[in-house]
Amino acid sequence: MKFNASNAINQRIEKITPQHLIVGIDIAKETHVAAAVNLRGIQQGRKLVFSNHADGLERLLRWVQDLQRAYGFTEVIFGAESTGHYFLNVAFALRKRGLTVVLVNPLTTKRNKENRDNKPSKNDAKDAVTIGDVVSRGYYTEWVVHDPVYRQLHALVNEREAMSDALTVIDNQLQTAIDQVFPEFWSVFKHWDGSRARATLRSFPLPADILANTLPELIEGWRTSGLKRAGGTTGIQIASQLLLAAGRSIGVTEAAELGRRIQRLLARYEHLLAQQAEVDVEIAALLERLPPAVLRPLQEVGLSPWFMAVILANTGDLRRYTHGQQLLALAGLNLAERSSGTCKGQVKLAKRGRRQLRKYLYLAVMMLLCNHAGFKRWHTYNIKTLRQKGIHSVLKLVGKLCRILVALAHSGEAFQEQKAAPLRNAT
Repeated sequence: MKFNASNAINQRIEKITPQHLIVGIDIAKETHVAAAVNLRGIQQGRKLVFSNHADGLERLLRWVQDLQRAYGFTEVIFGAESTGHYFLNVAFALRKRGLTVVLVNPLTTKRNKENRDNKPSKNDAKDAVTIGDVVSRGYYTEWVVHDPVYRQLHALVNEREAMSDALTVIDNQLQTAIDQVFPEFWSVFKHWDGSRARATLRSFPLPADILANTLPELIEGWRTSGLKRAGGTTGIQIASQLLLAAGRSIGVTEAAELGRRIQRLLARYEHLLAQQAEVDVEIAALLERLPPAVLRPLQEVGLSPWFMAVILANTGDLRRYTHGQQLLALAGLNLAERSSGTCKGQVKLAKRGRRQLRKYLYLAVMMLLCNHAGFKRWHTYNIKTLRQKGIHSVLKLVGKLCRILVALAHSGEAFQEQKAAPLRNAT
């Protein structure tokens, strides 16, 4: 399987012809600015300010048609920065009309905005001209519209990630509150998120609440809060330890309102956990809707449903890639070197790509190093035979994982470790 990045760059440049009117759009939340240039970067007509509504889009299309008639252009291409979700409304509307939309990296716009006037000034009209200018030179990427199921999967993955971040924040806040009011809590429970520990915080968040109850009342309180098997030998033992710890607690007694705060934080935490479980069910249902040929490469390697969901949410169908290097570039895990003349710079990760994909490709390899015999052997070979550092070996195996996934997606074959990489050529 051959892949050459320079060929892709040349193809993007060749797509722009003298018959193209190139329209750069500076995207905002409510009002956009458009400017048009030709192949040589000469501005055509005046700028256009239009709203993010249907009438604004119609105004843009009429403006483009007027420019095409005035200057004799037969084709049109629209370029816009990939500024979060703001560009989607205009881009999808133009796409539905059969028009070509490409994306420009905001960093490219920033670096090229001084080309025309050698001034560091910035405004919407200047940015629109700059976007059109860089598109005319092929400095853009194709806007790939994934199937609806992949877009839904991406939205659910992002939602679940946001929930995980919120759970981490609540976890930290709860530990802080417990440290203040009942530091001896940790002598009874190693973690606050165990079922009995959560039942304790739900019913008896403060040492005073524990001391106000007898041992049987503590057990009954656990049972009332939903804890199964609240009593028994273990329940009596832990209740006794709680009473002893509460009796000698040095917690801040003036902060009694923290008890209510602990209960609110715990209720919020459990609510988020329930919502996260609902999202997991929806993600599993979406994965079942994908063709078996799409899921098979990830299953063959041994990735869990969550890793499969995150990778596919960011990449779409793996069959549309020709080489694993494209996955690495999408994740920002491709290598970048700064060298000039005799000066040899360091080779580092580019980190210009999807952060979420970069994170989970790394975590996927870490998981495979624990559970996959082949990846374990390759990692050992890299460290002991090739004398690589651990992190270098892991990143090398990330590249191998990407190449394996794309190769399996195209071949439809089962994963074969020896065919993937014999140890004498482990890469």
